[in-house]
Amino acid sequence: MVLSEKEISTTPSSEPIARPPVAAHPQIPEPLSYRLKNAVLGPPLHSEQLIHERLGKPTALAVFASDNLSSCAYATEEILRVLVPYIGLAAFTLVTPVTIALLVVLGFLILSYRQTIKAYPSAGGAYIVTRDNFGLMPAQVAGVALLTDYVLTVAVSVAAGSDALASAIAPIAPFKHWVAIGFVILIAYGNLRGTKESGKLFAAPTYFFIVNMLVLLTVGTYKLIFSSLPQGPTNIKGMEDMGSHTGSGLLMGATVFIVLKAFGSGGAAVTGVEAISNGVPAFREPAWKNARSTLVIMGTLLGIMFLGLSILAAHTHAMPYKGGTPTVISQVGDFVYGRSGVGRGLFYLLQTGTMLILVLAANTSFADFPRLASFHAGDNFMPRQFMIRGHRLVFSNGIIFLASAAIVTLLATGGEVSRLIPLYAIGVFTSFTLSQAGMAKHHIRLKEQGWRSGLVINGIGAMLSLIVLAIVTTVKFKEGAWVILILVPIMVFGLVRLNKAYVAEDLELQEDAKTAAETPALRRHEVVVLVDKLDVATARAMQYAKTLFPDELRAVHFDLDPWKTDILTDAWQKLGFNRFPLDIIECPDRRVPRAALEFAATLTRDNQTEVSVLIPRREYTKVWHRLLHDRSSDSITQALSALPHCNVTVVPYHLGSWVSSAAEADLVLAETSKQTTNGHGKEPSKKQRAAMAFDDSDLPANRIRISEVELRQPTMVAGRVTGIRVQPWGNAPTLECTLTDDTGSITLAFLGRRSLGGVRTGTIMSVAGVASQQHGARTIVNPTYELISVPVMPESPSEHH
Repeated sequence: MVLSEKEISTTPSSEPIARPPVAAHPQIPEPLSYRLKNAVLGPPLHSEQLIHERLGKPTALAVFASDNLSSCAYATEEILRVLVPYIGLAAFTLVTPVTIALLVVLGFLILSYRQTIKAYPSAGGAYIVTRDNFGLMPAQVAGVALLTDYVLTVAVSVAAGSDALASAIAPIAPFKHWVAIGFVILIAYGNLRGTKESGKLFAAPTYFFIVNMLVLLTVGTYKLIFSSLPQGPTNIKGMEDMGSHTGSGLLMGATVFIVLKAFGSGGAAVTGVEAISNGVPAFREPAWKNARSTLVIMGTLLGIMFLGLSILAAHTHAMPYKGGTPTVISQVGDFVYGRSGVGRGLFYLLQTGTMLILVLAANTSFADFPRLASFHAGDNFMPRQFMIRGHRLVFSNGIIFLASAAIVTLLATGGEVSRLIPLYAIGVFTSFTLSQAGMAKHHIRLKEQGWRSGLVINGIGAMLSLIVLAIVTTVKFKEGAWVILILVPIMVFGLVRLNKAYVAEDLELQEDAKTAAETPALRRHEVVVLVDKLDVATARAMQYAKTLFPDELRAVHFDLDPWKTDILTDAWQKLGFNRFPLDIIECPDRRVPRAALEFAATLTRDNQTEVSVLIPRREYTKVWHRLLHDRSSDSITQALSALPHCNVTVVPYHLGSWVSSAAEADLVLAETSKQTTNGHGKEPSKKQRAAMAFDDSDLPANRIRISEVELRQPTMVAGRVTGIRVQPWGNAPTLECTLTDDTGSITLAFLGRRSLGGVRTGTIMSVAGVASQQHGARTIVNPTYELISVPVMPESPSEHH
């Protein structure tokens, strides 16, 4: 009896159907640099975990508000530093009115940025607002001003923090700028570990400072009302020289210029207001509402602490010192708490909290600078490396660049806060002015609900910011503000030149892409293997050349040393390579790159020949080994790459690497097979599960492990999509996906489909169907499927609103 093919496939058999061997995944060892990165920063985070890095309001307040809140620790001191040398004791009468004037500006900025956050919930910083309302060029001015401000924020914060530490531990004072540099490195490390990690690290110190300040203000207010506060001496060596009270009236003897100068110095207190609007995407949903309420909390806390400290400083006559230590806030703490044991304890707690908040205020810049740099890079105004998320889903390149720039600034200024402050405020108020003016235009342009009140708020905010900017620029010009006024235009010019280079590059690459893709292939294909001597590296390149199936295959040796050429010729014939022709090319001037270019040019001169040049290259595992050998292949590649229709491929041979022979490769595969398949399958290790980014509990309990799938039998498997093959439009529509679990992989073929909703790399899904063997791989054709988890589609860097 003859059975049909259908009956054969359905007839029960006493013997199980043989399953094809499952190809194990080789355990490729990680390089030392990656292992060190894992040890220092922790395991890498997968892209779909980005949404879990969002921050709640308490943590976000610590991350984004530390810069703003910490400024109260030195803003009062900077006001007094200007007033005391001119009007002496009258400075303590004038410091509170100047503080109140600054708080009025702060109040309008808080209201203004609430409007900004609502209008631009995905990212509402000065750069995005200015770009949307005034165009790319004004946005570069706002962006550069903010970038320089973030660098200076880090420098000012850690410098002030080291001053606070030196105020408590005097012997540290001569080395305080090195302490500040150490703080920068520490904060950069915390941020490289990830957004959530840095939030956890920095939350406690922020709230510790807030509690200490509230205790200081409470005790100080109680003594001010019900008893008395001591007044300190004003003539100790090292203090700012006292001026003379030569006038009377509202300005207490000071000229308008001096008061405005003090106002400009105290303007550092309102810096950091924009940080929350720049970081709205880092908040948990609803992000914009959480950001707005956090902004109000931040402004309220700053207002209370700044005003309270100025009042206490005025009553205690806390004097600024020329060297920066002891600080005004430390003197206020000393006067308020007294010299008792409890008082000393509270004083040191205050200094500890002040040091921590000042140092960690730099974290605001580390949260915002990389994000802002990625926006610039997305618009082609900064190197595109700033768009890349690193090991822990943060913009690592931006973090490293910011840390480096801040360290250079500290070295250039000696870590003196008084030298940094004049550089600090220009960028802040430039971005404030452009942002608020942009919001005013936004209201006029869109006329959304409540636009009139928004226009009034943002209009006043823009006007106040512009006034403060003019004041700071005028009164601080000679003290260093001129540096920023020169630096910003130079940086904008550089960014514009970079943008033009990127745009020209993109146009060149995209202009003829379709034509190049549709151009018929040339009639001939020749493959050339460059041979220096006959060894394993050359033999592997020749084996690879055969797989390309060219019209003509040849090896080429450039004759530099006749004796070496004779040895090569003899070996070539003895080893049976006579059917693989070897061309000996004369090279009398010993310029191998030039000779290779001339030879390739002769092959392509008919405009009908595509040439592939294979260059065997030995790779070395030790750095000192590389120093013993030249890299002539690099110069040959550079020379040939400029020739049309000439393609260069480097075929590496790794000497002393983890696997250097087919036999060793087989051993690795065999060992891996033992580790990954054992009977019905071995449980994956924690390391393997981390690499797969899902746990068995994510998958259906009744699934079949991929390594156990039998051919021509109904099956249901589940896993993660690790690869997708995208077919050109000219071919028959077929979507192929590689589905992987902890035991192996299988191909899913969806005929007649070019895409499936939700199916992309990273998708976790289950499929059901009948497995077959297609082109040597197990394949399920047109299975039914169910999506278990779909990764969040990341936002395009160019789409910020």
